[in-house]
Amino acid sequence: MKKVVFLDRDGVINVDVNDYTWEWGKFIFTPQLFNHLKLLVNKGFHFIIITNQGGISKKIYTKNDVFVLHNLMQKQFEFNGIPLLDIYFCPHHSSIEKCLCRKPESLLLEKAVAKYNISLKHSYFIGDNERDMLAAKGAGVEGIKINTNEGIERAVRLILQQSAV
Repeated sequence: MKKVVFLDRDGVINVDVNDYTWEWGKFIFTPQLFNHLKLLVNKGFHFIIITNQGGISKKIYTKNDVFVLHNLMQKQFEFNGIPLLDIYFCPHHSSIEKCLCRKPESLLLEKAVAKYNISLKHSYFIGDNERDMLAAKGAGVEGIKINTNEGIERAVRLILQQSAV
């Protein structure tokens, strides 16, 4: 079974500017992201991104815009030696429609767990919002909440401590 660190996107992987981030030219990785993820790669962890992208529902940007951004983002992960298993996103917004895939619901995590044979006991979700923690709990994964745009150093240290036990 795979050990996975699920990652929220905006505020965890990239700097969240309190606006929708969908253009590559405005996409800024959080500090030292790849250096910290490499520490987890060295311990056998894989990565999956779980992100709400309600701007699609609001017609601010399109699914294709998200695919383009995620493709470029994934190339940067690969360039830095961080392979991503997958990227899941919810295109809905709760002010417009109801769905089961938008965090705090856990459907996207559950799909990933089933598809990739993930060990819940040895997996984590790093997020910057209470809805990330609720989604993690709903899927049976330990959630680690960080401050928006803080970087993941503290969360990675915690994972490394817990996985050493």
